[in-house]
Amino acid sequence: MKKIKNLIMITMILNLFDNTNKTTDNTTGNDLSPEMKTYYSDYLIDLAEPLLVHDQFGQKKPIPANGGKTIEFRKYDPLPKATTPLQEGVTPHGKKLNVSVVTATVAQYGDYVELSDVLLLTAIDNNLVEATKLIASQAGRTLDTVTREVLAGGTNVLFAGGAVSRAALVGGAASGNNYLTVNDVRKAVRALKNQNAAKVNGYYWGIINPDVEYDLMSDPEWKYPHQYKDTKNLYENELGEIAGVRFVESTEAKLIHNAGTDGSTAGARDVYCTLIGGENAYGVTEVTGGGLRHIVKPLGSAGSADPLDQRATVGWKALKVAERLVEVYMIRVESTSTFNDHTDDN
Repeated sequence: MKKIKNLIMITMILNLFDNTNKTTDNTTGNDLSPEMKTYYSDYLIDLAEPLLVHDQFGQKKPIPANGGKTIEFRKYDPLPKATTPLQEGVTPHGKKLNVSVVTATVAQYGDYVELSDVLLLTAIDNNLVEATKLIASQAGRTLDTVTREVLAGGTNVLFAGGAVSRAALVGGAASGNNYLTVNDVRKAVRALKNQNAAKVNGYYWGIINPDVEYDLMSDPEWKYPHQYKDTKNLYENELGEIAGVRFVESTEAKLIHNAGTDGSTAGARDVYCTLIGGENAYGVTEVTGGGLRHIVKPLGSAGSADPLDQRATVGWKALKVAERLVEVYMIRVESTSTFNDHTDDN
């Protein structure tokens, strides 16, 4: 009986990867069932989306089929005040909308892993699912980094603790460390308010590294999500609120190695970038609707390039772009942290 069950399992795996199964892409291939295509495609997107922390506050733009490689984000200038009194019976001249367009060109990203026929036949785990988990994580981190690099390149910057430059940020000293404080957050909020940056559901948003979060959460004014008035619509990875900013954490938040000063040693302290912003500060393309695809190629699908049906592949492909729309609607707060032990390339 056990041998029969094993044979059935092997047969099911072979049926999944036989020569008639072409792809799990939703728009091409007609051999996998629609349910199977939808399951694996949605599975990858569901796994990838929680990693897209930097995407969630942007103005979303879909990628339509046959729409070209250029995305347009439209920006409307505010109307001036109408302080001139109306004259009785006289219709005033109306105002025209001043619309500016910010364009961005999408780029394509992707990767895949190979699964050998031996692995598929002998492994205990469902390697298609496991491979999907790995490539979804890779896709999410990749696309999140694309957005992060654009946001972290903004010109609106504040240095914690009154420092005048990145190199002047100090950490690890006996006194005078430039760690992020609630006062720095208040300064950032003040700057956004003075530019009339719109809030999102009554708050500004912030993206923060866990190391910096450690320093900021010690402030007695910190509020955890369960202490909010409204806890229905929490952001992905939301931590809490302070000074009118709701923060989400990300280990992918921008980190610049050895850009600050460690005690009295220049160039030996990591600098952390905390982003704080309002509505419509930037725009991103969506991962759904063609933005992110999950592609499976079964054994032998390469034809003469795989004459012995030895290789299957699981991969992803995405079109992506992010663009800052209004520089003054987002501010980058640079600081050091209590911790300084990062070795990754971020």
